[in-house]
Amino acid sequence: MFGNATQPVAPQPLAQSVKILIAGGFGVGKTTMVGAISEIAPLRTEEVITENSSGIDDLTGIEGKTTTTVALDFGRISIDPGLVLYLFGTPGQDRFWFLWDELSRGALGAVILADTRRLDASFAAIDFFERRGIGFSIGVNCFEGAPVYTPGEVRDALDLDEHVPIMTCDARDRRSCKEVLLTLVEYLLARAGG
Repeated sequence: MFGNATQPVAPQPLAQSVKILIAGGFGVGKTTMVGAISEIAPLRTEEVITENSSGIDDLTGIEGKTTTTVALDFGRISIDPGLVLYLFGTPGQDRFWFLWDELSRGALGAVILADTRRLDASFAAIDFFERRGIGFSIGVNCFEGAPVYTPGEVRDALDLDEHVPIMTCDARDRRSCKEVLLTLVEYLLARAGG
């Protein structure tokens, strides 16, 4: 009645999906990284920095920053046909840190972006993930004119264990961001014994 019957198509296996946080201090490039790597239009909750934040948000070293994330950034990248990473960028300002607990639920791991002009802004994020037992790597975002340090020097400055991966990156560059994410995934797999 319908002519040629077609063979049923075998269902494709579903890709494994993993939640990854992109974290770090205020102005380190989290929104930029999610936007650079996401294969979908990223969800952003950026607002203009107003005079009301004067005296609350420390703009030392990032005086040109005009917007800030007030909730989260969201993006997605397929690493290969079997692995999809859902990326959640955290807000960096102290006053929005209450959101981190909720955002970290179900996260497999995190990339902590660091800025060598303000490495001390990384300590709170490192402490957050260490206390919760969530694996993380460090992506040293290379800002123009910022001091350049070796991964060993960054490790010493941040007092990190030898096993924590540290690599330099450019949060504006898709390939660089992908390398950071792949390094994190490989580290998390090794940490889990797989």
